[in-house]
This record gives sequence, C-alpha cells and structure tokens, in this order.
Amino acid sequence: MHEHFDIAVVGGGLAGSVAALAAAAEGWRVAFIAPQPPRQDGRTTALLSESVDFLARLGVWDAVEPSSAPLRTMRILDGTTRLLRAPPVSFRSSEIGLDAFGYNIPNKPLFEELQAATTGSALITRFESSLVSAVQSGEAVELNLEDGTRITALAALAADGRGSKLREDIGIRVRTWTYPQTALVLNFTHSIAHSDTSTEFHTEQGPFTQVPLPGKRSSLVWAVKPDQVDIILAMPRDQLNLEVETRMSSILGKVEVEGEVQAWPLSSLIAHSFGTGRTMLVGETGHAFPPIGAQGLNLGLRDIMQAIQALKTAGGPEQAPRAVSAYNRQRWLDVTSRTAGVDLLNRTLLSSFLPVQALRAGGLAVLSAIPPLRNLAMREGMTPGWRKARSAA
Repeated sequence: MHEHFDIAVVGGGLAGSVAALAAAAEGWRVAFIAPQPPRQDGRTTALLSESVDFLARLGVWDAVEPSSAPLRTMRILDGTTRLLRAPPVSFRSSEIGLDAFGYNIPNKPLFEELQAATTGSALITRFESSLVSAVQSGEAVELNLEDGTRITALAALAADGRGSKLREDIGIRVRTWTYPQTALVLNFTHSIAHSDTSTEFHTEQGPFTQVPLPGKRSSLVWAVKPDQVDIILAMPRDQLNLEVETRMSSILGKVEVEGEVQAWPLSSLIAHSFGTGRTMLVGETGHAFPPIGAQGLNLGLRDIMQAIQALKTAGGPEQAPRAVSAYNRQRWLDVTSRTAGVDLLNRTLLSSFLPVQALRAGGLAVLSAIPPLRNLAMREGMTPGWRKARSAA
C-alpha cells in the first residue's frame, strides 16, 4: 500500500501528537506514524505560558486544564551541606506581569486528550506500525513501515525520541552523555497547601523538585545516585513518606506518596543539526537533558511552533528544503544555550570543587539580590529572545 501526504510526523508521544495537530491546523494532510508507547508515563510536565497558549490554539487546553495546577512562584533552596551555600531565590510570576508562569499537568491526561484530538481530525491518518526505513529525495521523504505500508510526504517531522530511527536514516548524528544520576518520579499528597509554589532543592546528588498539582498534591522529581535507586524503591511506604518529608524540611507537612515510583536514568543528547533535506527534528529527537528548570517539553513545543512557521514562511511543504535550512538556523542558539545551561547547573550541583560551588552560590546570590537581573532571567526562561521580539513590535 502506498499513500502520499503533505507532512509525515514520526513518533506518537506528546511532541509527536502536538506536531500532528499543528500540521493539520494549517490544512495539511498528515501521516501520523505512531506506534503505541510501551510504558505508561507517570511523570508530570510543567508547561510554561507560551506552551499553554499553543495548546489552547490547537483546541486541547480547555479539556486538560482541570487536571493542572498553576505555577505562580518558583523557589530554589540550597539543600547541600557544603561550605559555600546559595541563598534562597524566589521567582514570582507577578514580578513580570503574569498570573502564572505556566501549569503543571500529569502526562497521562494530556497524552489522552492529544490522542483523542488526533483521532478526531479528518486531516490526520494514523499508522500504528513501526518505521523500518526512511529515504529522502529532492521531491519527497519515503517512509517504509513494518507492515509493508509505504508513505511519501513532502516534509517530515521526526518526533520519535532519543533513539530516533528517522534521524538515523537521514544521517543526522548526535552527541550523548550520561550523568551519575537517576531521577525518581512520584506524586504525593501533603497536609499543608503548596500555594501554587514549586520548590527546587539543590542537593549534592542533583535537584529534588516539588511541583504543584491540584489540591494538596504535588509531583516530585528526585535525582539520586544509581546505587541508591533500589534501596529507595524497596523502602516501606511509611519510611518513604518520612524520607520525602524530611528532605523537604517538612515545608508541606505530612507526606503520603501515591502509587508507583518510577526511575529514569539521566542523560543528555544534542543533534549535530536539527534538520536536513525535507526533515526537521522536534522534541527529544533533537535535544534531551535532565529535568531542571522546566525546559524539556517546552523546548520541544517551541521546535514545533518554529517548524510549522518555517514551512508556512517558505511557501508550504512543497518548499521544505528552504524551510529546513531556516529552521536549523533559528533553533541552534535556543537549543544549544539551554542544553549548556542545564548541563552546567547540574554539574555544579555534583561538583565538590570549591570554586565551582562558589560560582553556583554566587550566581544565585546575584539573582536573589538584584531584581532587574532576576526579572531578565525569568523573561528569558519563559520566552527566549523576548527583548528582540518586543523591540520589533
């Protein structure tokens, strides 16, 4: 069987689902190559306001908003016992004129709503068979699926994650590196209200980050050394509850961990380019890093927005090579700077070298003491290039 489309989106996760909807919103016929995910994702995602606005334009935000909690304050506390410790720093959305930085939402309801939206679109055809090979020509991208289906498209968006088959077949190499950390992910209830505040404790093993959920509930991303994972997972639930509460200095009172605790080894990846020929990389296909600073999926959604805009500016999917060239230039600074920033912050947490500790503590002290710099950091964290965009307006 052979079918031809305007756009092929490879990958059925959060980024791939949004990419398919965004392409269909432009009136393009979309081949959505999306095998069912092998693992139920228990994580949550902090969506910044730019991402929330994007999902609202695609018609999915209203349905998932009740499952989310606003992020109005983002607080960093030094949880280390080192000689040089950083002062507390709080970033408040009201300081930059926003009601909230964004919203924290469990991945499960977001994924389910995206699945319903892609299924309901007349312009999206879903293929659940896996991609086995891809070839690009001057005129199209040809995708061959495991069940024998052959798809051609004028342009492709690779959203099939860190181990992307499409990225490999079109010849884009990546640089990867690992950290001596594993992220434990869980949700918990607590006796004291979180007041729409996320607290990131910086510890010697990495970040320990609580993010609000609706009611007196929060999610937690807890970086630990790999040899600690099995010990923590084997803890009786009462002991685990106390461990989480103690590490949070009881700021949310009594803690009750809910459901399963998941473990995700931490690593980073960055592609040598973000597109070639008629294919653009979006989401973790092009970049991935530890869960620090609410940058992961937000960066992926910004990829999608700019990929779609590049195609529109170039004149549509027919002009994909021109769009891919522009997209690669546009994304380079944003992706590389944020990858480097997250990597640097994570490494300063792990380092016992005194000058490195001084650099981290001093940087946070400056942000704490000088409001204009703190505001600049918040605005750039929310929307890169905001100053340039404002000047152009």
